[in-house]
Amino acid sequence: MTDNPEIGRMLPTCGYQTNCHDLGQGDAVMLLHGSGAGVSGWANWRGLMPVLSERYRIIVPDLVGFGYTEIADDYEFRFMDSWIDQMIAVLDQLGIEKAHIVGNSFGGAVALWMAWRAPERTRRLVLMGPGGVPIHVGPELAALWGYKPSLENMRNAMSVMTYNQSLVTDELVELRYRATMRPGAQEAFERVFPPPHQRWLDAEALPIHGLQAIKNEVLLIHGRDDRVVPLDASLMMLRHLENSQLHAISKCGHWTMMEHPTRFRQLVENFLDEETA
Repeated sequence: MTDNPEIGRMLPTCGYQTNCHDLGQGDAVMLLHGSGAGVSGWANWRGLMPVLSERYRIIVPDLVGFGYTEIADDYEFRFMDSWIDQMIAVLDQLGIEKAHIVGNSFGGAVALWMAWRAPERTRRLVLMGPGGVPIHVGPELAALWGYKPSLENMRNAMSVMTYNQSLVTDELVELRYRATMRPGAQEAFERVFPPPHQRWLDAEALPIHGLQAIKNEVLLIHGRDDRVVPLDASLMMLRHLENSQLHAISKCGHWTMMEHPTRFRQLVENFLDEETA
C-alpha cells in the first residue's frame, strides 16, 4: 500500500504495468489525461473523480509514457497504437466490454482513435480541447513538450494552460514539478515526444475518412481562449464527426475541467445520461 494518491492499482497490460484508478459503480467511464510534463490520470482528474464516481464507475489510467505506469527502458512507442492497445488491455483486465470515454487534449486524440479502430469497445465520447486533427506546433505547445525540469519552466508551462492565472498556484507548480523529478519520469516523457515535435502532432491526427467513420455520439467542450489547442480544432471535428455537438466556453483556456468544474461536470453528466433517457 502507498500514501501517494496518484497511485491506484497496477494492471498487466501489453508487457508492462499500467497504473489505474477504479472507483464507483455503474456505467464505465474512462478518463484520459493530456500530455504535459508531470501529468498523471490523478493529477488531471482529481477534482472530478470523487464527484463522477457517485454516479458511474470511473476508470482513470496513466497512459504509457506518463505518470506511474511502468515501462522498460527499451520500450518503443507506436503512434497511436501504443495507447489504443493499452486502453483496450485496461478494459479487458477490468472485465469491461464497452466504456464511455472522456479525453483531455492528447487523451481526446486517444479516444478518437479508439472510436475509429475499436468502435465495439467505446460508447459516448466527451472530448475537451482535443487533439486528433491537424494542428501546428505553436510556441505554447513547444514549451509544453520541450519542458526541462525547473520550477520556472513548470510555472511557464502551466501558465499557458489556463485563462485564469490565479489557478497556477505555487502549490500546484511545486506538485507538478516534483512529479517530473521522479526517477525516470522526465526521461519517459522525452521519449514520447522527441523533437521535432510537429511530426508527432501529424501522427496524432486522424485522416478525414477516419473522423467520418466514427458514429459515436460526441460532445466537444472547448475553451474559447485555449492557447494550446485552438478552438478551430473542435470546429473541424464538428464538421466531420457525424453525431457531434460543440460547447465553447468564454474566458476559458485549455483546462476546462479546472477552470469551470461545475459546468464541465454538468455537461458531461447530462450528455452521458442521454443514452439511457
